[in-house]
Amino acid sequence: VPPASVENGLVAAIRKAKELTSGSAGAGVKTHSLPQHPHIIADDGEFRYAVLGPQAASEPNRPSEEAQRFINETTGSDRPRHHRNAVILAVPARDGLEAARTRIRDYLGWEEVRSQLKNQTIDATRERMLMQETEAARDFILKAVKQAYSIVVTVGENKEIEAFKVTVTDEPLFMTIKADQRSRIQETAISAEALAPNGPYDLWREGEMSRRVKDLVDAFTRNPALPKMLRQKEILNTILHGVESGVWVAQITRPDRSHRTFWRGPIDEPALQDPGLEIFLPEAATLSELAPELLAYQKLPSLWAVDSIRVQDVIEYFEGGREITIPKEGYNECVKIPRCDVTQVEKAIAKAVEQGLLWLTHGPTSLLREPVPDGILSPSAMLQPPPDPVLIQDLMPESLPDAWRGDKVNALELQKAISSKLDQPLPWFTVRVAIHSGIQARWIELSDPGATTWPCNALEAQHVVLQLPQSKSVPPPPPPPPSGKLRAEADLDTYGIQELGDQIGEIAQLAVGHKLEFRWRIRLEVEKTPELTPEAIKEINARLSEISEQLQLPRPDAPS
Repeated sequence: VPPASVENGLVAAIRKAKELTSGSAGAGVKTHSLPQHPHIIADDGEFRYAVLGPQAASEPNRPSEEAQRFINETTGSDRPRHHRNAVILAVPARDGLEAARTRIRDYLGWEEVRSQLKNQTIDATRERMLMQETEAARDFILKAVKQAYSIVVTVGENKEIEAFKVTVTDEPLFMTIKADQRSRIQETAISAEALAPNGPYDLWREGEMSRRVKDLVDAFTRNPALPKMLRQKEILNTILHGVESGVWVAQITRPDRSHRTFWRGPIDEPALQDPGLEIFLPEAATLSELAPELLAYQKLPSLWAVDSIRVQDVIEYFEGGREITIPKEGYNECVKIPRCDVTQVEKAIAKAVEQGLLWLTHGPTSLLREPVPDGILSPSAMLQPPPDPVLIQDLMPESLPDAWRGDKVNALELQKAISSKLDQPLPWFTVRVAIHSGIQARWIELSDPGATTWPCNALEAQHVVLQLPQSKSVPPPPPPPPSGKLRAEADLDTYGIQELGDQIGEIAQLAVGHKLEFRWRIRLEVEKTPELTPEAIKEINARLSEISEQLQLPRPDAPS
């Protein structure tokens, strides 16, 4: 059998041995089968697993020059590989390779016998024996090739290229290599604290207060002392989680040298793509802005020691240098708070009030879901979580007899009366929601619907007159829900639908947190007027179909 035929058969058999590469792509690894040159394995920081050919055959503790070349070089010896810790090679053992060549010779020998007997007549017994021997020789090739690939070549913790032998089993070779501790492959995510100064990976220099995100990610592919991370994204996700949990402050520098920071919130995609994205230790960072949602009740550690705090308390919280100790299970965690300018803190408070996250009171002023006028946001102004909803029953004559004049009441007087009764100046928004619920439930109604727009803002409340329903007919109560279920029903106008949209996210979170299953049923009723043409119904249904194909008004020719 010519040696060239043996080598060609050997390469073909290696390509057919799927066990050498299977499983790696599923783990998120860039895989290379029999690359001809090191430059084929990109030096981009992605984890690379390569199965090299016979010329890279090695022995334990003696990696071949060819295998070392794939670790050390890219396009040539003068272009070294930077991300050496991201490459791991599977190469054949020299003795295993010889065993595979022997099996290939056997197979090619039987094929030669078949060729020589091609034009001869042989009996069935010998024909069957020839077929069995040929098939057995073919099977032995694949087994021999699998056994030959038992050497792993990679950069060791001491920065030297190592070669070690693994025990080949029936599982894919990459899984065997990954499970071997000598490979130092880590698949699970790293905690944010492990990447911080004084962590186990020693990624920060003495006195260093910031690091580029790209440098931290690349450290695991450049520094052989660190574990080999299967997926770069795991490291990046760890850094992002650290920013969201407050371990670090992320910062980008704009072309005009101004800064934009991210803390305890997600980093947007343009910032993630910025190669200059840095993370700072909180004690060395100044926030460019403060997210309003961070000021919500009990969102930040130790900010809300009581249920009512001053604006000045928030300002002092972000004046810089504050350390907070949070008790954990079995230990105390020290949390440091970054600095934020007073102007930005006040902007965040104003937005939090306008978004309904905070309730602000200052003297007679009580604001929730309203813009904060100039001069109201003084250091002595008080902040609280939004007040509990007011029930419509609490606004009726039986509860507030002094506010009502017979069967009518002014909306502003209603707000003053309920505030006086509860001994706190309720914001107009809270009272407005209660009034609106009462109108929808038909407990009260507008005395003159055309006199003013409803719902209205606080300034227009004095012009809104409410009255008890003049109609004697009372809508029947809804049927009780089936056993084991609760049901809430209300007639919602456009305003109510908008409010539902604002609250739907938090309602869904409550459902998940309490392990409940919520089911929503939407019904649209339209008064049939002469203007309700088939064209109008078609346009309405086109919009409704974007929500649900089942939410459709019947066609004029359809049975009612």
